[in-house]
Amino acid sequence: MASEQVVEVTDDNFEEEVANAATPVLVDFWAEWCMPCRMVAPVVQELAGEYAGQVKFGKMDVDSNRGVASKLGLSAIPTLIIFKDGQPARKIVGVRSKKDLKAEIDAVLS
Repeated sequence: MASEQVVEVTDDNFEEEVANAATPVLVDFWAEWCMPCRMVAPVVQELAGEYAGQVKFGKMDVDSNRGVASKLGLSAIPTLIIFKDGQPARKIVGVRSKKDLKAEIDAVLS
């Protein structure tokens, strides 16, 4: 489900892709069977294009990568976490509008 603008984040590459990233990173924690996750996916893709160069975007399948999700205490999906300097700065649970997500991203960038 990753694309050119949205990287696939795994338990194995989390440190490299998220924790050590030079820019803030929004990670979409999702699962294939999750319908609300499918609703969020196109919005995340759009935002990745709009914030190219300012924010890195990633998707992590929680069914295949349980380590990071467990470590972060995720209990619901979709969950989007914006990491800044390797630490969670904002946590968004559930389906949100593009406008709401932009406000969360802008708050981290300011």
